[in-house]
Amino acid sequence: MKKQATFVFLFDSADDADLVARSLFPEVNNTLAKTSVDLLYSGAKLTLTVGSTDVCSLRAACNSYLRWIHTAIDVVHRV
Repeated sequence: MKKQATFVFLFDSADDADLVARSLFPEVNNTLAKTSVDLLYSGAKLTLTVGSTDVCSLRAACNSYLRWIHTAIDVVHRV
């Protein structure tokens, strides 16, 4: 059975969402073993969906992507 987690982020502007999405695309294109990742964004809304065959892999992938998003948001706010 496939496990799945979906995260929705609402940014202050479409430019912020675009910047974060573009920073994640290299990671999305090189998915981790046992996981699938879907990243969609429209306007200021970004949706990340992570799927995996087991809970441990799902948790690890979610932690990685959430950390990368946090880092990208930090960079946006420091500039």
